[in-house]
Parts: sequence; C-alpha cells; structure tokens
Amino acid sequence: MLSALLLFVTFAAAGIAAAETTALDEVCGQLGGFYVTPELCASALCSDPSSPCRAARDAPAVAALATKLAARNATATMASVEAALSSSNATEVTKGLQACLELYAGAVAALQWAAASVAAGQYRGAREVLQAAEYVPAGCNGMAVDAAALPRENGAFSYMAMVAHAVVASRIRDY
Repeated sequence: MLSALLLFVTFAAAGIAAAETTALDEVCGQLGGFYVTPELCASALCSDPSSPCRAARDAPAVAALATKLAARNATATMASVEAALSSSNATEVTKGLQACLELYAGAVAALQWAAASVAAGQYRGAREVLQAAEYVPAGCNGMAVDAAALPRENGAFSYMAMVAHAVVASRIRDY
C-alpha cells in the first residue's frame, strides 16, 4: 500500500511539473543549435515585467512576440542613438552616430515588416531580416570613432535580434 502511495505521489508531482511548462519554455529550450541558451531566450523575451511572454499559447505566438520585441527594441535603440547624436559636439563622433542612425532606421522599417509577417504566420523573409538585424550593432560599433558615444542599448539590441532570429528560424523546418 505504501509503495502504491509513493508511486501515485511521484506521478502526480511529475504531472504538475509538466503542466507548468509554457510554450516559451519549450521554444527557448530548443534553440541551442542557434547558440541561444534557454536563459538568454527567456531573459530577452521577458525583460519587461508587463510582457505577456509566459502567456504565449504556442510556438507561433512566441515567434510573433520575439519579432515584435525586436522591432520595439530597435525603435528604442534608434531613439537613443538620436539622443546621443543631438548631444554630440565632435564632428567625427557625429558622423559615426549619423551612420548608425541610418542603419537603425532601415532596421526598424524592416523589423516592423517582419513582425507583421511573423504574426501572420509567414516566416520566410522575416528570418533573413532578423538575421541581418543581428549585424546592426556591430556596424554601429565599427563606424563609431568613440565606442563610448554609442548608447548601451546598441549592445542590448544584438541579444534581442539574436534571440528573435533563433526563434523564427526554429519555426522553419527546411533550413
């Protein structure tokens, strides 16, 4: 009788643990091939306490959330670059920040398109936009005469773009 009770408790505990797994956990747990750990994935997608990241009902909803957050993050980073540009007095720094701003302007437009595409279940094209977006922060770093002039959001965006690309790319089976 005691062994039957222990067996029941063990299965009940396993069922409770399995029920707590979310779509986000499942998606983030499958991104190792893209060099994205589950922790990095969850951290990037759930950094805002008001984010509905754990409420995503399935993998397509996680992909839509990731792409939407990448577009928002790029928009916020672009605003930070604009602010840095407006407070810069050095000509060479200004040139680098202006070029960086142009990169983000293009990325924001493309990421907004990608977010709409992924929300509609269309991953092709969006995957490539997200992959290209991963290189925007490095481009800004390369054009900056003074790396300290770049806002910290530039570096943070690289993680968001990497995670969003991995999530969307994982939705396409024949890559």
